[in-house]
Amino acid sequence: MATTSDLAPGRKPVAARASRASAKAREAQLEDQVAQLQDDIKAIAATLARLSNDKVNEVKSVAKGEAHNLQRQAEQVVGDVQDQASAMEKQLKDTIREKPLTAVASAVGIGFILALLSRH
Repeated sequence: MATTSDLAPGRKPVAARASRASAKAREAQLEDQVAQLQDDIKAIAATLARLSNDKVNEVKSVAKGEAHNLQRQAEQVVGDVQDQASAMEKQLKDTIREKPLTAVASAVGIGFILALLSRH
């Protein structure tokens, strides 16, 4: 016996049309989901970029603070060394004033030793 599709070859069965409509609906739904996933990924990337920038700025701030602290400490050390050098210079000048002959003899002795060392 001939079926309806055999009698009218240009017409497709209703089930086939429903199946295609269902497939197109699923395809559209999948496209919507993909678009939503793309939007979510973009949002996550933007959030990560913002967080990275925040951390970079935080690290820069900490580094600047530490550099400032180190600079202050270095200035204190330089000041202390200058104070000690000034004190030693004053002490040396006082010793030379008190014992000039001893100072001259010491200078001559040190010069002689340095001359001997530089020959070899």
